[in-house]
Amino acid sequence: MKSKLTFPVCKNGVIGFLSLALPLCVLSNMAWAVDPHHVTRKTLDHPTEIQGYSCAKGFAWFFDDGRLNRCTVTRETAFGEASIPAGTYIALNPDGTPNFIQMSHDAPILAMTCRGGSFLGSGEAAVVTFYPSGKLKVCSLAGDQIVRGVPCAAGGLIASLRGVDPGVLFYESGKLRACKLARDYGSQHKGERFVQRQ
Repeated sequence: MKSKLTFPVCKNGVIGFLSLALPLCVLSNMAWAVDPHHVTRKTLDHPTEIQGYSCAKGFAWFFDDGRLNRCTVTRETAFGEASIPAGTYIALNPDGTPNFIQMSHDAPILAMTCRGGSFLGSGEAAVVTFYPSGKLKVCSLAGDQIVRGVPCAAGGLIASLRGVDPGVLFYESGKLRACKLARDYGSQHKGERFVQRQ
C-alpha cells in the first residue's frame, strides 16, 4: 500500500495556491526581463526640451531606443486633446503617443474637471489615461459633475476607499462609456454604474 505525503496546509488549499502562484510569478518576471519596452531612469541636470515636452530637472525615463517614456513637465503643455498644467507627470507610449498623466492639481480637460494633485506629489495623483490617438479615455472627476448629460460622481483615492472607482470612461469617439452615478438618472439609482453602448 502506498502512503500519501500530506501537509496540514493542504487542507486549506495553500499548497495548491502556491503551486499556481509561483509559476505565474516566475513567468511574469520573465516577461518583464524580455519586455521590448524596457525603460531606464536618467537624471536631468536642468529643464530639458525632449520630443516637444519641457521636462523638469530631476528624473526622466527613456525607452531603450532613447525616446522619452516619462517626465514631469515644467509648463502648461498640450497632451493629446488636453491642455495640462505645469508640474504634471506625463507618460508616453513607445511610439511617442500619449499614454497617461498625473496632474499637479485639479484641472479642466474638455468640458469637465479631472482630479489631480496629491500631498505626495503629482507622481502619486489620480491617473488620467488617453487613447494612442490622444483622445481622452479615463478621468477621475474632481467633484460630482454632469458629463455628456449624465450626473457622474467624483472619483479618486477617497472614492476608491469606498469601493471600486474606475473613473469616467470614454469611447475613442468621445462618447461617454461609463461612470458611477452621482444621483438617480433614468431608471438607475445614485451609486450605480451607468454604462452605454457605443
